[in-house]
Amino acid sequence: MLKKYRDHGLLLLRIGIGIMFVLHGYPKVFGGPEMWAKVGSAMANLGIGFAPTFWGLIGALAEFGGGILLIFGLLTRPIAAAMAFTMVVAASVHLSAGEGLMGASHAIELGIVFVSLILVGPGRFSVDSRRFPALG
Repeated sequence: MLKKYRDHGLLLLRIGIGIMFVLHGYPKVFGGPEMWAKVGSAMANLGIGFAPTFWGLIGALAEFGGGILLIFGLLTRPIAAAMAFTMVVAASVHLSAGEGLMGASHAIELGIVFVSLILVGPGRFSVDSRRFPALG
């Protein structure tokens, strides 16, 4: 019976998470090169120590721009993959800081949400379902 509300649930999830990521990514995108270098330095936790400004800008755009795309359900699966990777990096920051699983739990939980969106797609109320119906 509740299956008929699946697409409404996906819409609510996309809009809610999307808005939060727009708000979370905004100061990173508009913080400029100093902020990007700070954010990008997190890649060192994965053994990637070069070009922190570039990686920070990519991460900030994944959060801010990804949030916008998620709201509209545009390129949902690829952007969810980028956002899931961003959450892997975020979790690694918390774990390397000695915060343990509880410190990294928020990033891990959101990573699970993004992987789930990759698997189930954006739902009927999305640009993707209109533009790419075979992928929906």
